[in-house]
Amino acid sequence: MITLTDSAVNAINRFIRHAEKPVAGLRIRVEGGGCSGFKYGLKLEDTLADNDLSVPCQGITLLVDESSAPLLQGVTVDFVETMESSGFTFANPNASHSCACGKSFAC
Repeated sequence: MITLTDSAVNAINRFIRHAEKPVAGLRIRVEGGGCSGFKYGLKLEDTLADNDLSVPCQGITLLVDESSAPLLQGVTVDFVETMESSGFTFANPNASHSCACGKSFAC
């Protein structure tokens, strides 16, 4: 369903180690917004919601809601660090186009 690069796994594990509360998983979701229509959301969660799909991925539990799951099918999440910025990027085969920042997309 979702692929995490080694760089993304390392970054996520770093965030989990420094979290103030125990972490049940990393929520990945798609919601309306952004400059292309949909945007990605990432958040460490301390509990699972009743409708969450729990997806084990390289030692990390990914939490995906039912409405986001089809839009995240085949997505690759990477963590990129440059001199100017750092952050997660998404390569989504379901997107017809993405904005220049890579944080939103359209289907």
